[in-house]
Amino acid sequence: MTLRVLKRFQLPRSVVPSGLEFGLSPRGRVELLEPAGAFVPYMNLMGESGTTSTPRIFLLVENRLLREALVGILRKQPDLSVVGIDRFTLDAQKQVAELECDILLVHHATATIASPNLIPEALARAPLLKIILFGMGADPESFLQAVRIGVRGYLLDDANAQDILAAVRRVAQGEAVCPSQLSLTLFQFVARAAEEGSLLLSQRVCAKLGLSRRQQQLASFLAKGLTNKEIAASLNLSEFTVKNHVHRMMRQLNVESRYEAVQTIFDNADAARL
Repeated sequence: MTLRVLKRFQLPRSVVPSGLEFGLSPRGRVELLEPAGAFVPYMNLMGESGTTSTPRIFLLVENRLLREALVGILRKQPDLSVVGIDRFTLDAQKQVAELECDILLVHHATATIASPNLIPEALARAPLLKIILFGMGADPESFLQAVRIGVRGYLLDDANAQDILAAVRRVAQGEAVCPSQLSLTLFQFVARAAEEGSLLLSQRVCAKLGLSRRQQQLASFLAKGLTNKEIAASLNLSEFTVKNHVHRMMRQLNVESRYEAVQTIFDNADAARL
């Protein structure tokens, strides 16, 4: 049955991904208008045995309209199976493990208000679970933190329905998905970690930057992507003390983020080697 639309409109991207459009039916109900090309047949998920593998998806989204719209699109894909949908609750976390989901799709708003341990706990309960965050900002620190704790997919807030479907399918096949503009951040992070001495810099470089021994030690932990809480535990300090040290170091280096602080130190170290 065709829906006769009296009025078409789009919600802001902060509420729904681009590519999702809604209409007002003659009865005054808000209905999802399937975006052109939203249905993308994709049947190349064959395992070694030759049988089709259907990814089991659990959706965690706070906004009800967005939640129902995405479920409507996902359920129209013959190669995907939605086994759970909810906003963030402790019960929802248990369901993800109990339902033996393959993919947990989490919206930015949910990741923001949920417990910081949402993803680590989900992976502890179900080690094979693959997690995709969507609606995210392009902040390098948030991206690296997500990678560090085990996220397999990271989509920005301009991702549309097609992007989400493509990411789900790629992650289900064992790939990782991230925005092209954050790829360099990831490469730089891996390169730093590979240097191991992870900021075991010469005294000359540290002196030039005005860093104390403690600040050099903190920078080493920051380069590895550790949080203030993790650094505090490693150094047997309070989280408040670590936070103060980090902010003081950022002021000395005249930078506005932890990521920029690490980048500045590495840039100076590279210059010293030339």
